[in-house]
Amino acid sequence: MKVQLYFFLFFLITQVSKAQISPVIQQTLIFPQQTKHVHGSSIVSLPNGDFLTAWFQGSGERSADDVKIMGARLKKGEKVWSEPFLMADTPLIPDCNPVLFLNSKGKLFLTWIAVQANLWEQSIVRFKTSTDFNKSGAPIWNWQDNILLKPDKRFEEEVAAKFKDLPEYAAGWAGYAPKYDDMIVEASKNVPKRSIGWMTRIKPLILENGRIVLPLYSDGFNFSIMAISDDNGESWHPGLPIVGRGPIQPALAKKKNGNLVALMRDSGDEPTRVHFSESSDKGESWKATIKTDIPNTASVELLVLNDGKWAFLGNDIDDGRYQLSLRISDDEGKTWKWKTFIENDLSKKGGYSYPSLIQTADGLLHMTYSYHPEKDKKSIKYVVVDLKKLVN
Repeated sequence: MKVQLYFFLFFLITQVSKAQISPVIQQTLIFPQQTKHVHGSSIVSLPNGDFLTAWFQGSGERSADDVKIMGARLKKGEKVWSEPFLMADTPLIPDCNPVLFLNSKGKLFLTWIAVQANLWEQSIVRFKTSTDFNKSGAPIWNWQDNILLKPDKRFEEEVAAKFKDLPEYAAGWAGYAPKYDDMIVEASKNVPKRSIGWMTRIKPLILENGRIVLPLYSDGFNFSIMAISDDNGESWHPGLPIVGRGPIQPALAKKKNGNLVALMRDSGDEPTRVHFSESSDKGESWKATIKTDIPNTASVELLVLNDGKWAFLGNDIDDGRYQLSLRISDDEGKTWKWKTFIENDLSKKGGYSYPSLIQTADGLLHMTYSYHPEKDKKSIKYVVVDLKKLVN
């Protein structure tokens, strides 16, 4: 009996010990907490081993004309990020939602939005490129332009058709107000409206043939679309929209069968849940969205890992941004068998959101996200996760 009790206690202690082991092996603030608004970061791993990150910073968001894109560099082998430096600034226009990535040729891209007229619906997607980015400080930018899209007649046809695929939605905003669906379908017929207001947020998917599938979303239409390039970012065309009631800020993954998957933040009707859609033609068209069982209030990020597993990083709660969770799936997102908290503020007062997630060749996960523990204490946090301590 004593032997059995000993082994039971040994097993119990072992399990508790395992549960207490955090997979987080490094965490630091990129710069000291400040009162200015800092949000919407993106991180990229450079070929020389450096990391580069970008975020937007200013006295507000779309309504503040001093908002600009800032960045910092973590040199290979170092633990402390550089002093922040300017990455982009459109004079007298807020610049928001930066996204950093390398195309298949190794060229560095910075994409972001310039918010004209201080309205999200008037945003213009901008980009810079660099082939000289290994030195200290900001990259040397070789080119700058806008990504201008002109969705054609198929856009409005797709919106009308896909809304018919959605579950019946009978409620209007009020007794004499038109239904949400009808308003969006009508707006889709307006060529200027569907040509402007698309916004960046999450890194693109780079396919084997070099195709860039850059996810965009609209606060006007309250759904998403892809900007697609088949010449390494020299030119772009729009895919058909990802239609649903509130699917925004898509995060992309490629399945083993070649289909693309988008998980999206829910900006629609309650209960708010992560939206799901799938494309069988490399991002050109998408099924009408369905809601998953993952709660959602703000953020969604997705990454196919080196070993084929999927990683989800986001706010999987119903009532705020005080919790940021990392989930791992070994069946392409059907189930999420492993989960750990990157942030879990029991006071529920803090905000931790808008993450960017990448993996390096050594298997480590690197992430940045908005770190707002208090209203006037804001920074961007950098965290490194060793998956071997989570997935076992």
